[in-house]
Amino acid sequence: MDIGSSAVPLQLGGIQGLEWIILLAFIIIILFGAKKLPELARSIGKATGEFQRGRQEIEKELKTISEAPKEESEKQRLMKAAQELGINTEGKTEEEIRNQIKEKLSEKESKTT
Repeated sequence: MDIGSSAVPLQLGGIQGLEWIILLAFIIIILFGAKKLPELARSIGKATGEFQRGRQEIEKELKTISEAPKEESEKQRLMKAAQELGINTEGKTEEEIRNQIKEKLSEKESKTT
């Protein structure tokens, strides 16, 4: 018999799924008492809510950080194209640079035809 391929769940002392939950609930009642259970549940709920808010903030920050380099790389590509075409970019907005790039490209196109 191959032990590694057996589909029998691991049992610790003959206790399985639902029995573990019941045993855990019983231990919690013994440790904290029946009167403290609602307070304990509330505090667990608050902690879970705080954890979710923290996770959402971190995800939002990571999304913001990952989007910033994309904007920068687009600006860098624009500046590189302008430099290759011999366009002075000092003191100009990105839109002005784009328009000048379009003009230069259309000039080059009209010269070749």
